[in-house]
Amino acid sequence: MKVNNQNAYPLYAQIADDMRLNIQTEKWQEGERIPTEMELCDIYHVSRITVRKAIDELMKENLLIRERAKGTFVKKSFQEEENHFTIVKGFTRELQERGKHAKTVHIEVEVSHADKKLSKFLNCQVGDEILILKRIRGDEESVFAYFITYIVNNRDYSLEAKDYYASFYDYLNTKGISVNQKREYIEAIAPNRDIQKRLKIKEVDPVLKRVRFTSQVSQGFYEYTECFYIGNKYRYYLDLT
Repeated sequence: MKVNNQNAYPLYAQIADDMRLNIQTEKWQEGERIPTEMELCDIYHVSRITVRKAIDELMKENLLIRERAKGTFVKKSFQEEENHFTIVKGFTRELQERGKHAKTVHIEVEVSHADKKLSKFLNCQVGDEILILKRIRGDEESVFAYFITYIVNNRDYSLEAKDYYASFYDYLNTKGISVNQKREYIEAIAPNRDIQKRLKIKEVDPVLKRVRFTSQVSQGFYEYTECFYIGNKYRYYLDLT
């Protein structure tokens, strides 16, 4: 990651964001010692003071822990604190802002159980019951997105597909859940067979994978979603204001 010295967002916060993502995506595993402060200085090209402030930020969030004479480690069974508030923009609103109408053409609702990876992302125990939503979406002109959403099934969530055709976040609002934290990363991938089948594309067609983590910690809500977009039909916009 290259930090932006011209960005009004503090350098230590930019670094903390990147380090937090390393933990959420398991690039840095639970219990693993992270690079030393000097190594992080070399990675991010910043001073040791800046690196320490970034580490302190993640320690406040219970993501990292320092052990004297040993180093700094990823804390086991992390839980984010409610420090950073953002407005989460869902697919429906995203298209509305571009003058388009979001369309859902197919939904599957499944009840399953959390494995180790999902238990970390959803802040639950391995084996806890989870709800999986698989949605194929697009606009008035074409279908170009496949969403797989995971949430803990500890509320009276509907198991009826018809209840999830509109905005997922609007549905959550009916349950008293107002998501206010979001982290995302985006990467280009080659589609596997499931994605090819869902989006009716070929193995050689480019796909944009967008992974989203959202939460409302005070209500004990966590969401993990993988979004797959057909590369030549979707453009991702960043709001830098």
